[in-house]
Amino acid sequence: MTLPEVNSLYATDDCCRELLERLRWPEGVMCPRCKDPRVSRLKEYARYECVGCEYQFTVTSGTIFHDSHLPLPIWFVAVLLLCEAKKGMSAHQLKRTIWGLHNGSYKTAWYLCHRIRAAMKEVDRPMLDGTVEMDETYVGGRKRGQGVRVAMKAKEVVIGIRQRNGDLRFFHSTDASSGTLARYIRENVSQDVEVIITDDLPAYPRAIGDLPHETVNHTTKEYARYENGACISTNTVESAFSLLKRGIVGSWHKISAKHLAAYLDEMTFRFNRRKRSDLFIDTLRHMVTADPLTFERLTA
Repeated sequence: MTLPEVNSLYATDDCCRELLERLRWPEGVMCPRCKDPRVSRLKEYARYECVGCEYQFTVTSGTIFHDSHLPLPIWFVAVLLLCEAKKGMSAHQLKRTIWGLHNGSYKTAWYLCHRIRAAMKEVDRPMLDGTVEMDETYVGGRKRGQGVRVAMKAKEVVIGIRQRNGDLRFFHSTDASSGTLARYIRENVSQDVEVIITDDLPAYPRAIGDLPHETVNHTTKEYARYENGACISTNTVESAFSLLKRGIVGSWHKISAKHLAAYLDEMTFRFNRRKRSDLFIDTLRHMVTADPLTFERLTA
């Protein structure tokens, strides 16, 4: 889906609502409160009324779009811009692109971006198997004149797990200790995994335990080796880290620790679907099934 196509196909609220209804209720409209399929359409504002519980609702009720005063065509353009931006898009850039330099507000654009990110959070996460790479990185600004250890403690820890030719997972972690790493492995990696490949961080052997484990020794400048025709490296998960950091440096510039997890969800959602032609439609499908995100909860 391209920007001219979105502007042409979804130029009105009615066109947008028709698509959202097909995505939210592929088998027909039903009440979001009691799941009763007996509903009647009211004449005003594309509203429905449930015959069973008399609840009145629209296709956006109880979704990410809930209580938004923005026209749906603006939403659709914002969704396309965020899901097609490989390194992400800042709220300032979104505001300038949609409303111009002197119109709109940064607060509106920021809230809009975060609601789209909230829908990008993966709910169903199957266990990773095959060849799995795991690594850690540190996100945050430099602390000049305080020493390396103090500077590293001030940064935020991001754990990355990637199945080769499969999904990527990013996690905002409190630390990179063996106990924390073991928890992420237990929750995301299958016990039938062929091999877990990591760098030479001392915490990994204890965290991985009895699972098959291979290590690349970055301390001695080893980044890849071949054994029995297999490549032992963490290059694929590190390439995902590189894309994340390019997004932070080049697009978002600054990310608070409070909202870092939301940006990680956005990056992994887009990365895992980077080769899909229905990325835009799939993002909208998640937006009509995800729970609403209020401004009060976002800023709490």
